[in-house]
Amino acid sequence: MSALYEIDALLKKIKRIHMIGIGGAGMCPLAEILLKEGYQLTGSDNNESDNLAKLRSLGVPIAMGHRPENIGDAEMVVYTAALLEDNPELCAAKASGVPTFERAKLFGAVTRLYPNCIGVCGTHGKTTVTSMLTQILIMAQLDPSAVIGGRLPLIDSHGRVGHSDTLVCEACEFADTFLSLSPDVAVILNIDEDHLDYFKTLENIIRSFHQFASMAHTLIINGDDANTHRAVSSLLGEKEVITFGLQAGNDYSAANIQMRRGAFPEYDIVFRGQDVGHVRLDVPGMHNVPNSLAAIAAARHAGASLEQCIAGLESFHGAGRRFEKLAVCNGVTIADDYAHHPAELRVTLDAALKMGYHAVWAVFQPFTYSRTYLLMEDFAEVLRMADHVVMTEIMGSRERNTYNVYTSQLAAKIPGSVWYHTFDEVAQYVVDHAQRGDLVITLGCGDIYKAARLMIQKYKAQHAEIEL
Repeated sequence: MSALYEIDALLKKIKRIHMIGIGGAGMCPLAEILLKEGYQLTGSDNNESDNLAKLRSLGVPIAMGHRPENIGDAEMVVYTAALLEDNPELCAAKASGVPTFERAKLFGAVTRLYPNCIGVCGTHGKTTVTSMLTQILIMAQLDPSAVIGGRLPLIDSHGRVGHSDTLVCEACEFADTFLSLSPDVAVILNIDEDHLDYFKTLENIIRSFHQFASMAHTLIINGDDANTHRAVSSLLGEKEVITFGLQAGNDYSAANIQMRRGAFPEYDIVFRGQDVGHVRLDVPGMHNVPNSLAAIAAARHAGASLEQCIAGLESFHGAGRRFEKLAVCNGVTIADDYAHHPAELRVTLDAALKMGYHAVWAVFQPFTYSRTYLLMEDFAEVLRMADHVVMTEIMGSRERNTYNVYTSQLAAKIPGSVWYHTFDEVAQYVVDHAQRGDLVITLGCGDIYKAARLMIQKYKAQHAEIEL
């Protein structure tokens, strides 16, 4: 039996599953789907969260902290990729012979429960497009299930359990996680150099996207992206292919693009050469035009009307940590964004600079030593776009600093930038220096959002004028 389907066979035989790190954004939606399918769940985690409260309200017993006895009489143990190999629960499961699976394998099995699994992949924009698509389908009353990499404000969650045959899911390429999934529709937004610590070369990245695309029946692809074309070129004769992009000639394209308030796009939707509608987006940045076209293409393929697509998009105000406005404190706007790759930073800062603020502050936390080292010059170039740059030390996450790389080296390439070891120092510097009319945006896929929260707390302590 293929290792890919080993978990599927086991799921047909067992009912009791223990999930280590059950409160994670990627684990919680899967837990909800398993509950709907009739499984008995237990879980553990280290930090209280809204996700844990939600699962407890559904009757899931959750232990705080990791101890061998937490696995109880589980017939399967599922764990997050971030778990260390010496985790006591994981060790106890292996010692007692209980089958253990990393989250991606469970995710793959869940995708095979749905006859219409839409996997949204790409180096940039996955969470935004997955969120846009989910919002359209919910508002169109098509009742999808969803697994999203960020919080969708419409449902105040990273996912939902629907009762239709459709699952919308974010398919992440890191460490080839998406190759565990079984998409019926593959939405490919773009392919860029990233995760080079794992892939090593762009060719390897393209090869993995090709493999993901080969598993789907229908491909919805960015017709403007050369690397995407390279990934799917050999599949074009055997798959249904729908293209989107800014260039004429795509199945879905945009005409008469205008920017409201300097950064919020509106455009005419063109379908196979014909103007079919007009949409006004409430998320900033030109990059959200192709993002929204991808969502329209996927939603219409799933059964939504064009009018329902427009209504869903115009009511979409962004996903959590995607240019998310947190507060205005003494006239200083504080926002947070997940951008962590130079290409993502560029489009985020470009949108910010067009929004009419007096000055834009980029508060950046570099993520992983390998990415910072390999893309150092690109990071320096794009961060110089901001009026002010404040940085933290690199968040190594899963890596050791074998590259001998430090934020101070990046700061030396950005005139006027500063960096600090702690979030408290970062927050204090911004609060001391930001002026009324400025935009402060925290940037990174780690925990830099905590610095934004600290800024708000410090303003509150000063009895500042605050609008949330």
